[in-house]
Amino acid sequence: MSKREKSLNALEGPVTEVAAEFPERHVLVKCPGCRRVIDAEKLEANLDVCPRCGRHLRLSGRKRMKVTVDAGSFEEWDADLAATDFLEFPGYPEKLEAAREKSHELDAVVCGRGKIGGHDCALFFMNADFMMGSMGSVVGEKVTRVFERALELRLPVVGFTVSGGARMQEGTTSLMQMAKVSAAVRRHSEAGLLYVTVLTDPTTGGVTASFAMEGDVTLAEPGALVGFAGPRVIEQTTHKRLPAGFQRSEFLLEHGFCDLIVERRDMVATLAELLALHEGSAPAAGAPHALSHEEPRGKRGNRPKRTPAPESAYDIVKLTRSTERVTALELIERSLDGFVELHGDRLFADDAAIVAGIGWKGGRVLTVIAIERGNSTKERVRRNFGMAHPEGYRKALRLMREAEKFGRPVLCLVDTSGAYCGIGAEERGQGEAIATNLVAMSGLKVPIVSVIVGEGGSGGALGLAVADRVYMLGSSAYSVVSPEGCASILWKDAKRAAEAAEALRITAPDLAELGLVDGVINDLGLTHTEIAHDLMREVELALDELEGLDADELVRRRYDKFRVMGGDRICSRS
Repeated sequence: MSKREKSLNALEGPVTEVAAEFPERHVLVKCPGCRRVIDAEKLEANLDVCPRCGRHLRLSGRKRMKVTVDAGSFEEWDADLAATDFLEFPGYPEKLEAAREKSHELDAVVCGRGKIGGHDCALFFMNADFMMGSMGSVVGEKVTRVFERALELRLPVVGFTVSGGARMQEGTTSLMQMAKVSAAVRRHSEAGLLYVTVLTDPTTGGVTASFAMEGDVTLAEPGALVGFAGPRVIEQTTHKRLPAGFQRSEFLLEHGFCDLIVERRDMVATLAELLALHEGSAPAAGAPHALSHEEPRGKRGNRPKRTPAPESAYDIVKLTRSTERVTALELIERSLDGFVELHGDRLFADDAAIVAGIGWKGGRVLTVIAIERGNSTKERVRRNFGMAHPEGYRKALRLMREAEKFGRPVLCLVDTSGAYCGIGAEERGQGEAIATNLVAMSGLKVPIVSVIVGEGGSGGALGLAVADRVYMLGSSAYSVVSPEGCASILWKDAKRAAEAAEALRITAPDLAELGLVDGVINDLGLTHTEIAHDLMREVELALDELEGLDADELVRRRYDKFRVMGGDRICSRS
């Protein structure tokens, strides 16, 4: 260790001005992550992200505003509101005075209106420099007013959270701010307006248990501590050491509680992209999640050039399971201009078997939900071979509800042998999750197009296929049960699977003839790119027609569509 670093390590605090020993008088910062020293100017140029270890250091609310909002566009609201010691809490006046002197702010949040990438929005930026961003009556009042004014002005809200929780020096009044702000969030949401939260380090306590977790889209900075109870409280309560990474952003993503982890350097572009999509328009050129449509190299290339024509229904079933087959995610990548994947069911986990998010094609913005089985052994294991857990269907439902709120059509791509059968899936309500989707999709007030792009296995497939238009690729299959399962159950002989496949009439032409699907998209002999192009063409044609219907007519026609299925084949006997 150098003499300079030894000197810095001997001093408290992350920032130290080096005086007589270093005549250049650089301001140096010691990273709390890697403990290395960094020139403050270089750190600031890197948006206060350590260039060595990537640790995102905390920003004040006002500095956060300056690096987020378009220059010259910010109009501050309620800057004069200041907390008072209305409980006469011991030592509170002194703490307030010290916090104001340290932060040069009257309280722990900066609020106002501004533009991000040219998109108008209401904003709030919490400030850890003021009593660790604790939420008292002023914070609650200012954030509530943001949502109320945004409702009046029909603006989306973008909020950056950082907080140690409710401010104890204001007693139960601080607790009530959770309810007050949440009610304002609800009114804003019911008006069909967007709320994006950005979780930064740390976001804990009453803020986590209220408006930090109430966004339509929840972003988080890497490594941010986010939780209801702080780590120290949990360890004192449970008398156990917490595992590495517990309550960090990555933990939240894995457990289904945030949509994306976004590096600080990408935050403005990502927010601008989301704001554009929720306005119903394609993002500007160079958006973070735009798709290039360059042909992938290697195994995921244009394989195969030609799919051999199947000779039987069971040949089609085997074809749907081939690793050479185009997958749902490939179809997304090859057919859309851009796609922002969103994660998590907000209850338990993020299921990799279901990919869901917001995509755009030309000027049309749509919600896309796909069952993805992967095309390599490693990828198939990660995605559970396309067999979704309950949290996958609940993630899909969350995104469909958001599509309805913002008036976006829904596209579902289905490729699964069936919903996952396992102890955990049953414990978490696999049947209930699928059943809830069926009810919700039957009444969803936006157009839905579903395409069976591989195997359509039983209720696991139907959970994403109650749609205004249901199409099948020519080489796909859709069935109440797998041929193997049918043969085993009915004939006690799985070797009769080919016979069962013929009897079940599971091919696209068969189901079109039965009136159970609306059309067949030919994919035999085509490249993956050609398949994606033809599929999206059919989807767009369907949406052109469906988007001309009002919501009530759309739902009525969807009901009538499924109401007649099988009814015309019932024979009454006197």
